[in-house]
Amino acid sequence: MPHTRIAIVGAGFAGLGAAIRLRQEGIDDFVVFEKNGDVGGTWWDNSYPGCRCDVPSHLYSFSFALNPEWSETYSPQPEIWAYLRHTAERFGVLPHIRLNTQVSDASWDAAAQQWRLETPDGLHTADVLIGGNGALSEPATPDLPGLDRFQGPAFHSARWDSSQELAGKRVAVIGTGASAIQIVPNIQPDVAQLHVFQRTPPWVPPHSGRPITKAEHIVYRRVPGAQRFVRNFVYWTREMLAYGMTKNPRALKLVRRVATRHMQSQVKDPALRKKITPQYTPGCKRLLPSNDYYPALTKENVEVVTDGIAEIKERSIVTVDGTEREIDVLVMATGFHVTDNPMMEHIRGTDGRSLLEQWRTSGAEAYLGTTVPNFPNLFVLAGPNTGIGHTSLVFMIEAQIDYVLDALRTMRTRQAATVEVRREPFEAYNVDVQARMQKTVWNTGGCASWYLDDQGRNTTLWPDYTWKFRRATRRFDPENYEFGSPVAPVAEPRERVEVGS
Repeated sequence: MPHTRIAIVGAGFAGLGAAIRLRQEGIDDFVVFEKNGDVGGTWWDNSYPGCRCDVPSHLYSFSFALNPEWSETYSPQPEIWAYLRHTAERFGVLPHIRLNTQVSDASWDAAAQQWRLETPDGLHTADVLIGGNGALSEPATPDLPGLDRFQGPAFHSARWDSSQELAGKRVAVIGTGASAIQIVPNIQPDVAQLHVFQRTPPWVPPHSGRPITKAEHIVYRRVPGAQRFVRNFVYWTREMLAYGMTKNPRALKLVRRVATRHMQSQVKDPALRKKITPQYTPGCKRLLPSNDYYPALTKENVEVVTDGIAEIKERSIVTVDGTEREIDVLVMATGFHVTDNPMMEHIRGTDGRSLLEQWRTSGAEAYLGTTVPNFPNLFVLAGPNTGIGHTSLVFMIEAQIDYVLDALRTMRTRQAATVEVRREPFEAYNVDVQARMQKTVWNTGGCASWYLDDQGRNTTLWPDYTWKFRRATRRFDPENYEFGSPVAPVAEPRERVEVGS
């Protein structure tokens, strides 16, 4: 039975970041399990038309691997995937990655003080488990009557079927979230008819993206400090938006005015304006910058449908008002399982319960978004309440990785077999997070969103400035943990390698 010191699940930003930093720390005894055929995580899964990041390119990258070659200030999906692939090659972690290898179950073996992982290749054991599978990894399919009866092509935006030719077809897009905002204007010119089924309209401010000039590329290649300066400027500019989202939602009135003027300038039809005007505070749901979404909605071959879906038939969609619309292709831009990620059902702790079972009554909770009682030697990256609504998740992931590395150093120094967060600090931390959450726009803005679980708790987002999270995770705090009995001395890792070498 193969055994490694550390097992990582997922090869997106979180998993690759952890793998790279382990190597930089001098630790080579690890393996990365990736269910897909290549690295990239959500940037491998999502390849729909128009897919790009809505966080500035300079910020949406590892701090230790800046990319001077971004073509635009907001990167398209192919470039982000290529960046991740190149970074994995550059830092030598590809030999550690097992592609097409899904972890179907991970259970803690108390007697052996190890994690037992079930994979298609058989059982694998590890002393430490790092969950880097991400919150946006499991597509959520809507529970619509008759969906299984539809006879045409039907697929989720995260499982885009590029073999389907949409030109001249009647297409339905269910959802108006981040994916739909990008899909709709990119397929509208080609399709015969496009029905956009909207439950809640999003706030759509203007997009500030632009191509990066040749002169900028030259400067970034020759003076890396210049790109780091731009990255820091973008970061602190984004942190200013956090004030309105986390401290004083009234400060978001400016965002409302800008987004409203943007809509009014691009949509002249009063009836359509009424349909697509949100009734909640901007930021309560994700802000979706775009310069081409509203113009696409005004085209003659586009219809925005606000009536709920009553039934899916073999070749049509029937809404609650009785209207039946014939369609050829059904696209579900309906988001992901975030608060109920199915992977959490397959990670089982000391009492045999899964993370999902443990969270069923309390909601998803982790100490610093990273560790959970009853789950020794488990570190969750991009875990509960580490999501953000204004800046780059990569910043949060890197903060967690630094925390995990310090935890591993502490275990080695103490020659400890296990480390597990104590319940008292765990509970106190989560009480504090939810108390701070009450003042945020996500709890006071008057909307329902995927940030909230089925009990209305926001277990997804970080309710403060991200620099405060970085400060909280800068040093591992052993006083808040229980350590297992000493074991034989752990071999020292090889000499540390400087990041970027």
